[in-house]
Amino acid sequence: MIIKGLAYLMAFIIAGIGGLFGAETKQYYDVVDITEYQTFRNFGTSICWWAQTIDTEEKADEIAKALFSDEEGLGLDVIRYNIGGGEADNPDSRIWDTTRRTESFYVFDEEKGEYVYDFTRDANARRVLDKAIEYGAKEVVLFCNSPHYSMTVSGHASGGFEKKQSNLPPENYDKFVDYVLTIADWFVSEGYPVTYISPINEPQWDWGGEWVGQEGCHYEPEEVAVLMGKFASEMQKRNTSYKLSGMETGQLSWDYNDYLFKYFENEAVNAYCDTFAGHSYWLDGNKNEKTNFGNTFAEKYPGKVFEMSEWCELPLTIDSKTIDSGLYMANVIIEDLTLLNAVSWQSWTAFNGDGVLYEEDGEIKKYNRYWAFKQFTSFIEPGMTRVKVFEDIGTDENLQEVAFTNEEKTVLVIVNNGEKEKEIKFLEKYPGAAVYVTDKDHNCEKVADCINGTKYTLSARSITTIVFDKTIK
Repeated sequence: MIIKGLAYLMAFIIAGIGGLFGAETKQYYDVVDITEYQTFRNFGTSICWWAQTIDTEEKADEIAKALFSDEEGLGLDVIRYNIGGGEADNPDSRIWDTTRRTESFYVFDEEKGEYVYDFTRDANARRVLDKAIEYGAKEVVLFCNSPHYSMTVSGHASGGFEKKQSNLPPENYDKFVDYVLTIADWFVSEGYPVTYISPINEPQWDWGGEWVGQEGCHYEPEEVAVLMGKFASEMQKRNTSYKLSGMETGQLSWDYNDYLFKYFENEAVNAYCDTFAGHSYWLDGNKNEKTNFGNTFAEKYPGKVFEMSEWCELPLTIDSKTIDSGLYMANVIIEDLTLLNAVSWQSWTAFNGDGVLYEEDGEIKKYNRYWAFKQFTSFIEPGMTRVKVFEDIGTDENLQEVAFTNEEKTVLVIVNNGEKEKEIKFLEKYPGAAVYVTDKDHNCEKVADCINGTKYTLSARSITTIVFDKTIK
């Protein structure tokens, strides 16, 4: 393997020297499993906010098929279900957007004079959840944007009356833990494949004050550590079948590193939780910041893995129906897989607005982001290992790439952001290669059964997935 690697290196050097003396230069690629990185777990999406508005079985079926079916959709493995804070039941709710008020399983019983659980509620969202599992979703992640409004300081799940007010009093920590675990245990008892619970969402943001656009709850770093430590301890005590995920940090910047440091400083969390989850907002294209986070995380926390658990295009300025939108999303995915070493990549709202699907004139349609996502989700499988992509000297900055491999195949995804076609050349001939493309003329379409010799021409402004069949010699 070392000799083979040296041979490739010499080929790169020769190609570079040839370029110096005016010979035609190509973009050389080779994918070999010499350098291995993270083992990939899955792709997924959230059904928060929109699923409760899907009021017919036909529409729920069509959306779930497009997202979770391997044969007819994206083939996503993870569905993120929101345990709502109950603002749809709060008579004094301050949230102006009613679609962001959730219906809770935890309701006040007038006759008993206390809160009880009613799992017949949130029927629309549960129907989408059921359809997703029917079409192939293999994992359910239950997450909270806020504790139930009855447990908070302000009496609202939309945050405190002041910015950065911690809205869950310490005396209600145990109550919140029991509330989440009771709901999770019910889902498990009903046969749902719950793999993780995630009780905290973007704790560093203000949440509250005059801005009450959605459910949310601010926590200080020490509060996150203590609360998640209580979850870890209680889950161990109950021997739950699902694990703990957190803390869904809202930005992967070291400006908020106290949250990460305090998180794993908690002994219960560190011993029980092997996963740190974060959202890839506000760093699009910031390769230096992502590289810094990815390298520092790997160095400081060996044995822990990072999940990218939420992203959508913000502030949504790109036309979602154009290839511009698809390219933007594909670049973010590659950055997160290569620079952050993410073992999982999950989008935010799957439907309408910043999602991958939308409704127009009563018809479910696909944004260009849908096809861009499919270039990854239909080919990169759970259990694959990310491997190094070797390039020639003087690589083209318009190209971004990522590769994953297993015993049967290697998957290479290349984004050409340039306005011109780009010819790439492989140092070996790979039999059995299939090529799929999304560009202005194709929507994740198979365009070739094999590469012509060792060369292939990437179309301008395109996402290309090349699947090398390793079983053919």
